[in-house]
Amino acid sequence: MDITFAASDFPPLALGFFGLGTGYLIVGPQELIGWPARDPRVDRATGVWSIWMPGFCQFVTGVILFVGLTWIQVFQEPPLYMAALAFSAYGIHWFALGWNRFQNSDPRTNAGMCVAYTLISVMGMVVFFNASDWPVGLLFVGLTLIYVSDFFASIGIRLGERALGFWHLATGVWLMYLTFATAVDFSLGWSWKI
Repeated sequence: MDITFAASDFPPLALGFFGLGTGYLIVGPQELIGWPARDPRVDRATGVWSIWMPGFCQFVTGVILFVGLTWIQVFQEPPLYMAALAFSAYGIHWFALGWNRFQNSDPRTNAGMCVAYTLISVMGMVVFFNASDWPVGLLFVGLTLIYVSDFFASIGIRLGERALGFWHLATGVWLMYLTFATAVDFSLGWSWKI
């Protein structure tokens, strides 16, 4: 028996954008201006938020996209494969970042992670700019700048941490725009993402 599902015009992109944007808006001020100052209580709270918002929201989005693209084939647009890869990988990496922050672990191990995530961010730029989806392509520019900055922050360069905070905040604001635009576009048939 062959079961066919109808194509869906509603991939869960807004959930992934919202989760990541919330995470960036939480960690950005601490990296940029030192607020709130780090201590064990702040690190635990930041770790919990990091696991659940950018971690869980993106992971769920990525899994739904992969299942929808491969198993039940309700999503048909090829760039969604890149979105599924990015949401899944970034979600899993936020689980690790959140846990490491919760445990007050050594951030120097993030340097190698930054190389891999810079690569996936550049892939996202290539895919989405070539697919003429410049708003999401621009998101991946922000992500690339985040991971380049994070590399320098991870090896102990203070300016890298401040740059990381700036790019987290700027990209977090862009993600809030993408969340709003995606939700109203899908819900009301508007065209905010251009």
